[in-house]
Amino acid sequence: MSAVDELIAAGARLVEAGLSPGSSGNLSIRDDDRILITGTGSSLGRLAEADIAVLDLDGTRISGARSSKESPLHVGFYRRDDAYRAVVHLHSPYAVAASCLEPWAPHSAVPPLTPYFVMRVGQTPLLPYRHPGDPELGRDLEHAPWMLRAALLANHGSIVAGTDMADAVDRGVELEEACRISLLTAQTPRREIDPEGVAELAARWDSPWQPGLSIH
Repeated sequence: MSAVDELIAAGARLVEAGLSPGSSGNLSIRDDDRILITGTGSSLGRLAEADIAVLDLDGTRISGARSSKESPLHVGFYRRDDAYRAVVHLHSPYAVAASCLEPWAPHSAVPPLTPYFVMRVGQTPLLPYRHPGDPELGRDLEHAPWMLRAALLANHGSIVAGTDMADAVDRGVELEEACRISLLTAQTPRREIDPEGVAELAARWDSPWQPGLSIH
């Protein structure tokens, strides 16, 4: 499957899952020294090749559609770690709701309530609010002081990276579920996985989880 076909299939899956309302969200794949990203205003459920922009690794458009204004987020993730080959940014309802709350801890806005969140996503810090399209969003992500492969953007949504598009989509879906469970259990006596259990899961599944530092 070509990179374009992967983007089209991933967009359809995310819309079917109810995670991309309207024309929100954007996806990208790193293809050698290029980034293929969904174009501005495109609906993830109706993507075609004409909706894909091609950028260089600095985020400069080479060809195709006009790239999403949120391309700095994607560039920031690829600059952060060469292992990342796909990025999913969503305005899904539970992730957006969680991003409007104070974080559970500096290193993760979402608490470790299920093993699957720890295993598949790992700690997910809340990055500072900036208006959509602000280049500083990408720099915040690139230079965040924690190990991470996912983050919540304050009052905005989620962003996750993966080793391929299927990996990134799976993490985006799991993060949305973790945010949903966190919100459903808020303001109630709830049982989190204890630190020893989290450490064991993170080590076994090579998932990022560590004591947090200040974001400042």
